[in-house]
Amino acid sequence: MIALEKKIRILVAKPGLDGHDRGAKVVARGLRDAGFEVIYTGIRRTPAEIAETALQEDVDVVGLSILSGAHMELIPLVLDELIKRGLKPKKDVLVLVGGIVPRDDAKRLLEIGVSAVFGPGTKIGEIADFIKKEVEKLEKVKV
Repeated sequence: MIALEKKIRILVAKPGLDGHDRGAKVVARGLRDAGFEVIYTGIRRTPAEIAETALQEDVDVVGLSILSGAHMELIPLVLDELIKRGLKPKKDVLVLVGGIVPRDDAKRLLEIGVSAVFGPGTKIGEIADFIKKEVEKLEKVKV
């Protein structure tokens, strides 16, 4: 009998009122083409909706795309909602942020539980390689 390898599951979400989702769709499609299972929530999701979807879909990665400048307000809320549902960032699930995030803000986000911040122009292969390497370290996943 052949053992099937579990595909890495990624949730791509757009928290808040930001309606610009072209980049999120490009990344979601690129990660799907790289062999990941990708769930895209669409735009204007609340932190609670994102965390609940992450729990229900049993994802390994939550990718958040924010271009509105509200990253310092929304990302901590998403992290809190994940924790409320028993999903510990950097232990049970990777939380990745994409968008225009100032360096000081990115540093703070990494300190509070985000695993990586990817800016404009990041290659899909770079994101995919990061995910493959870091998902292996999660406590809940044995890839």
